[in-house]
This record gives sequence, C-alpha cells and structure tokens, in this order.
Amino acid sequence: MEVAQKGRWAVTTLFSVNGFVTGAWAVQIAQLVSRFHITDKVIGHLILIFGLGALFMMPMSGMAMEKYGSQRVVRIFSIAASVALIPVGFAPDIYWLAPVLFLLGAMIGAMNVAMNSNAVAVEKALSRTVLSSCHCFWSIGLFISGLIGGYLVKQFGFLMHLFLISAISLAITLSVYPHIIKDKSIKIKRLIKGKQPHRSCTIYFIGVIALLAMIPECAVVDWSSRYLLKNLNATTETASLSFACFAGTMAIFRFMGDFIRNRFNAILVMRSSSLLAGIGLLAATMASHPWQATVAFAIAGIGIANLVPIAFSAAGNQPDISTNTGMSIVTTIGYLGTLLAPAPIGLVAEITGFPAVYTGMAAMLGMIMLLAPLIRVKASVKFDANLTR
Repeated sequence: MEVAQKGRWAVTTLFSVNGFVTGAWAVQIAQLVSRFHITDKVIGHLILIFGLGALFMMPMSGMAMEKYGSQRVVRIFSIAASVALIPVGFAPDIYWLAPVLFLLGAMIGAMNVAMNSNAVAVEKALSRTVLSSCHCFWSIGLFISGLIGGYLVKQFGFLMHLFLISAISLAITLSVYPHIIKDKSIKIKRLIKGKQPHRSCTIYFIGVIALLAMIPECAVVDWSSRYLLKNLNATTETASLSFACFAGTMAIFRFMGDFIRNRFNAILVMRSSSLLAGIGLLAATMASHPWQATVAFAIAGIGIANLVPIAFSAAGNQPDISTNTGMSIVTTIGYLGTLLAPAPIGLVAEITGFPAVYTGMAAMLGMIMLLAPLIRVKASVKFDANLTR
C-alpha cells in the first residue's frame, strides 16, 4: 500500500508537470506575433501542427504501453516533454518552428496518455479513484505556469522563460522517477478472448460531451491571452493572467469536484456547470477592460472544471462496455477537440473576431445541457453511484 501511495503522488506530480509544460507553450503563443510577425491565421496553423504531433503519438504511446507497461513509457515521455520546450526558443522562422512544435506536441500527447494509464494502475492498486485529483493538479500546473510565465518573459525574454520552465519540469520529473508505479500485468489483455458484448451508441455521445467541454477549455487556454492583447490592449503580464485565473478556478473546483458530485445530482451539476461556463464566456465577449475579461474567464473555469471528470466517470460506468474501453473511447474523442480545435478557432477569430469565437463556445456548452441526461447509468453499476441519481 505504501508503494501504491507513493505511486499515486508520483503520477499526480507528473500531471502537474504536464500542465506546467503546456502552460509554458500557451504563454509562448502570445509571443509568436512579435517574434515572427505572423497573423492569427498562421498561429492557428502552428497550433494545429502542435495538435497533430500529439494526435500522432497518442496511439504510439498506447502501443508502447502494451509492450513495456505505463511505468517505463511515462518515464521516457515525461523527460522528453520537459526538454522538448527548449527548441521552440531557437527556431529562427516558422518553417523551423513547425517541426519543433510537432515534436513538442508529440511528447506532451504521449506523456498525457501514459500518465492517465499509470493513474489507472494506481487506482487498481489503491482500490479507489484518483483521476479527479490528478486532473486537478494538471490545472494547478497550468495555473502556476501561466501565473509566472508573463513575468519571466518580460524580465528574462522568451528563450530564458523556456529554459527555466524546462529545467524546473525536468527536476520535478526526476524527483518522482523512482516512485512511478509499475503495472501489475502488461499482457493480460492478450489472454482474454471471447465474444464482445453489444456496444451502445451512448458511449460515443458521452465522448461528444467531453469534446464539447474540451473545445471551450482549449479556446480559453490557447487564445484568451491573444484576445486580451489584441482586443483589450492588455499588457503581457495581464494577458497571461487571463488563462492563469481560468486554470486556477478550474483547479479549485476540480479539487472540490468529488464532494460536489456526491452532494448533488451529477446531471444537475453538469447542466448548472455548463450554464455557468457559458455565462462566463459570454461575459468575456462583452468586457471593455482586461480585468473584466479575466474575471469572466475565471467564472467560466468554475463551470468547465467538472464537465470532463463527470463525462469520464460516466464512461467508466457504462454497463455494456468495460471501464478501460469506455474511458479510451471518450478520452480519444474528447482530446480530439483539444488538439484540433485551436486552428479553426484562429481562422474564425481572424475573420469574425474573438467575441464571435467565445459566443460559439458558449453555444457548445448549451449543447452539453441538452446531452447531460446521457451520463445517467444503471443503478446496478457501483463504481460511481452518484451518477445514478
């Protein structure tokens, strides 16, 4: 049990490192215009390349874990993701930056899959859930990175910012390296044969819910700083605080997420959360001052915080599909939004402006309100009983 407990905090720390590195890239997005004199459309293409790198490596990471287990794979990609930031600062033009971003996205994406799989191994060892707290610490890492990112860029420049974040990430990763838990069995799936049960379409709609929740989250993380700089004439420090406050409120309410979901109906929580998030994004579009938009994004973070954890819990509770398969399907569909949405967002922002973008994000959250009843599962499922209320 002591080994499993250490493994829990090790993988939780890796989640925070992943958020920390992702936050550093988000801060760098706002610097691309001054570095390369490019438009929002081109920035969108670069973010798409980053997403394609992650999308390419996610299944590769899964295949590697089938052979070597999540412990070895998460160790490798955690180190790789930490150091992959540095080449971003040395790219002389966008033609060099593109493959560098593909590599960065690939390492972050591979680490993401591996650490989630290792967290599942920890859950099995402890016989209790830890994924919600893990995702909370991802938000904390993102928040801290955004909080200090603008200051580091202003004081030391974009290159030193990348070096410092990379060094901190690598040091933290190496400190928990020995405590990452090993899978009990790697090849067990290969020994299981037989007819698979009929799979309901519900699991795919739950994936759509995760997708609709992750796209607005992505829109704030990747583009809120640019929105404040371009539309509200914010300083670099203030602009970076917009997504930092968003990540901060997400972290706080993800930490409270299990209590909230046990206290109230999960469908009610999902509907009220999506409504609050939509109101926050609409308020951001009407802001006339950077701090008004920052507060609005923070409110949106409160609402968005528990949408994905609730969807993931529902995925793991479907009666006609295994927990691992359900989680795999929903996670893949959901992360497609995070990886591929930023580029279209940049294109739309260039044509219509950021207020129209965030209005569209609010509409997506409205769709979640309509789909929320799909997260209900049969009362016979014991894994997360509050979903049946």
